[in-house]
Amino acid sequence: MYNQQVVKPKERNYLRQLLGKEYFILRRRLHYLFNNMTFAHVDRGISLKHSLIKHKSFILRPLKGVDMYLQYNKVTNLKLAVKQTDKSLIKPGETFSVWRLLGRPTKNKGYLDGLQLHNGKISKNIGGGLCQLSNLLYWMALHTPLIITERWRHSFDVFPDLDRTIPFGCGSTLAYNYIDLQIQNDTDKTFHINLWLDDEYLNGEITCNEELKLKYDVYETDHCIKQQFWGGYTRHNKIWKRITNIVDNTVTEEFVTENNAIMMYNPLIENKSIIN
Repeated sequence: MYNQQVVKPKERNYLRQLLGKEYFILRRRLHYLFNNMTFAHVDRGISLKHSLIKHKSFILRPLKGVDMYLQYNKVTNLKLAVKQTDKSLIKPGETFSVWRLLGRPTKNKGYLDGLQLHNGKISKNIGGGLCQLSNLLYWMALHTPLIITERWRHSFDVFPDLDRTIPFGCGSTLAYNYIDLQIQNDTDKTFHINLWLDDEYLNGEITCNEELKLKYDVYETDHCIKQQFWGGYTRHNKIWKRITNIVDNTVTEEFVTENNAIMMYNPLIENKSIIN
């Protein structure tokens, strides 16, 4: 078992938060200038026929304490983001970056106030809701040979599970531009990210120029809920992926990440099997 002690987060005043945010944005911009990374770009002129993974997530999900207009605004934000990231081509040696493709979400670009989580509290911000896109991208990337070189986990578990279909902690949060999702291709294959929205879902698919003959299963272990010394509850697990070669049936197990999140709702105390 791993260390499940979580320190209660510190409250920062507004000025410090603002200055800190702009500092990290500037630092990331300087990093872009002086690194030798080659980033993926959008290419709608080709189509790769070998599908590796498809996934979808509900666009509108009623959430307690969240005005639905923020959900509808999120749809607008997702449409803009999908327009900029659909058909992203990741060639060998290239890195896919959400923010390198999107740039800063602003009103002038058409982005609206959407749901934002800050220190576990519900708020709103221009471009809010784009985490749904990074969640989808992260989950799909886990089912490919692509390497996730930057991913920031959600530090808070804000809403109780509602029809959860994937393990807890398989998401990826965003904040322009210093909290990014970056996916590197260190193989000799080429990958395409396809994204689209319909009336109900945000949809995604990753395709490849070759059939890989690999099967990926992503799963969790060591899931538990623990009460901390400062009174709150935290949720923990480990994420793994099992890679099966369908030609010779050899299996490889890879550790992905460990999640430790502060719960912002009361856990189901009667479920003693997961509470320590």
